[in-house]
Amino acid sequence: MARPRRIVLVRHGESTGNVDDSVYEREPDHALALTERGRRQAEETGKEIREIFGRECVSVYVSPYRRTHETLRAFHLDPDLIRVREEPRLREQDWGNWQDRDDVRLQKAYRDAYGHFFFRFPQGESGADVYDRVGGFLESLFRSFEAPDHPPNVLLVTHGLAMRLFCMRWFHWTVAEFESLSNPGNAEMRMLVLGEDGRYTLDRPFERWREPMPYWANG
Repeated sequence: MARPRRIVLVRHGESTGNVDDSVYEREPDHALALTERGRRQAEETGKEIREIFGRECVSVYVSPYRRTHETLRAFHLDPDLIRVREEPRLREQDWGNWQDRDDVRLQKAYRDAYGHFFFRFPQGESGADVYDRVGGFLESLFRSFEAPDHPPNVLLVTHGLAMRLFCMRWFHWTVAEFESLSNPGNAEMRMLVLGEDGRYTLDRPFERWREPMPYWANG
């Protein structure tokens, strides 16, 4: 099995929805573009990514959302060195269709009280739903490693929640551990690095906003 030496996960740059949540009332989530600041963020991250990969080949998977595609383009990777596949399972958590700003704020308050992993947005998904589809993608990714010519690098251009859930599934974190972690910032990166012992480690942890609190501890 030709396991990659590096698996790099990147959140999209700042989008119009990150600076004005009323935009969700006028535009679908998947159609939101990067801001000018978001493009600059992605370009800066691209410089770091190009330095990490050098002239090595990269297998790239990108969420189908506009802001992730625009982030990938801003990396300015050499097209001769990358193989790009759009991967719907890496999309953002579905929060329903057209979103009323006040209603979403109320639902987020409910989510904070109920738990981010288990709370399901009306007509949308729970964190557990996203975990399942990210897990399905991970199984497909593992099968791709069986190809003897698999590139030594994998790049996932996705969303903050998907990044945390990918790592949760990979490293077998508990729900309580997941709940304690904050999303990475826009265009922020995390890297899984293959060690000499055959195990992957995360280059740096996600920030914590609280200590893990298992649900059963309060039962």
